[in-house]
Order: sequence, then C-alpha cells, then structure tokens
Amino acid sequence: MEFRASLLLTLLGFLFVKPGFGQSSDMDIRDTIEKLIKNLQDKLKDVETRQNDFEALEARLNATVDELTRQKAEMESLKKENEGLQTRLNASEGEIDKLKQSSGKAAPQIAFSVSLANFGEIYRGPCTDKTLVFKRILSNTGNAYDQNTGIFTAPVNGLYYFSFSSYGYNTHIVGAILMKNAVRQISTYDDPSVDGSDSSSNAVVLQLAAGDTVHMELWDNGRVFDNLNGHTTFSGFLLFPM
Repeated sequence: MEFRASLLLTLLGFLFVKPGFGQSSDMDIRDTIEKLIKNLQDKLKDVETRQNDFEALEARLNATVDELTRQKAEMESLKKENEGLQTRLNASEGEIDKLKQSSGKAAPQIAFSVSLANFGEIYRGPCTDKTLVFKRILSNTGNAYDQNTGIFTAPVNGLYYFSFSSYGYNTHIVGAILMKNAVRQISTYDDPSVDGSDSSSNAVVLQLAAGDTVHMELWDNGRVFDNLNGHTTFSGFLLFPM
C-alpha cells in the first residue's frame, strides 16, 4: 500500500508541471498519466486477486495437511490393531496346528477274537484255576490278548467293548464271568437242567486304564464245552482312546 501511494503521488506531480515542459502539451501528459494510473490500478487489482487466490490456496493446502495428518494417525492406529490381530491370528493358527497334530495321530488298533478249543473237542471245568484260556486265535490286532494266560491287558486308556458266549451240557453249571482286575463285571449262568445243553452270551463296554486286565472265569462247579465250531468265545476291541 505504501508503494501504491508513493507511485500515485509521483504521477500526480506531473499534473502540475509548468507548460512547455518537454514537447507534449499538458493535455497529452494528463492522458498519459491517467492511462498509466489506470493500468497500475488494474495491475494492483490483479495482484490483489492473485493474493486472494494464493491465500485461498494456502488455506486449502493447510486443510489438506491437516487431513493427511489425521489420516496418518488413523493409519498408525489401524497398523497397531492389525499387529494385534496378527498376533492373535498366529496364536490361533498355532492352536489349530496343535489340534491337527493331536487329531491326526492314528488311534491305536486293538481288537481280538478267540475261542476255547484250537483242535478237537474240549471240556473245561470244574477246576481250581477257573480262568478260561482261549487257545484258538481268530484275530489279535495289537497283541493285547495273551493266549498263554487268557488275559487281555489294555495298552492305552480308553473305552473298550467286550462280548463272550458259553456252551455246555446239563451235568454242570453252564456260563462264565467277565472279570476286570479280578472284579466281577457281567456273567452268564444256567443251572444243570434236563434239556441236554445250554448256551448264552453277554456284552459290556468298559472304561479301562492302560495296564488294566480283563479275563473270563468259570463258576464254581461250572463246565463249558467247545470245538472247532467255536461255541465258547471271547472278543473285544478298543472303541476309542481317552
């Protein structure tokens, strides 16, 4: 503004120059000065307009900087959230891998099926040692049944299914007892009768710990019969480990 005022005062000074100054008339000088003044005013307005545009642009740039600053802060916040989510995701993937590994392990294959006689005909009982030793091995996957002792030993903790059948004649008690760790679980029983022979069967699901034993026993004064037709049998298998 001070420059503008000084310029205008200088130009006005020419309006009061004495006649004869130079080779132009007073009128020509005034016209020239007025044109100069107008031209300067137009340029000053243009400068002011540009100044306003610059200030508006500066305001927009400042607003843009503020917006970028805000977005940067949001991005930092999102980055931290993503890092937290990634940490939890990695932990979840680790747990899933552990579950896959544990579930992917094949369950042990344990199953057996045996009968009392491995040749000819056999009568078993009455006797002091009442344990029934089944000699004919139809299957023994996992080798948990011992054909020398007649005892099944659980290799792993789990639920096991057992079944048995017994056959005998009416001269003695017919039937058998399933024992777990020398404790009676289930049984079959038929008194001596006049019907010539009797057969019976039973089954049970037992929860066993590794090392628990299961075997079959005769009743006191009991007797069972078997041949290669497999009348007196004992079977079991692992349902699932626990």
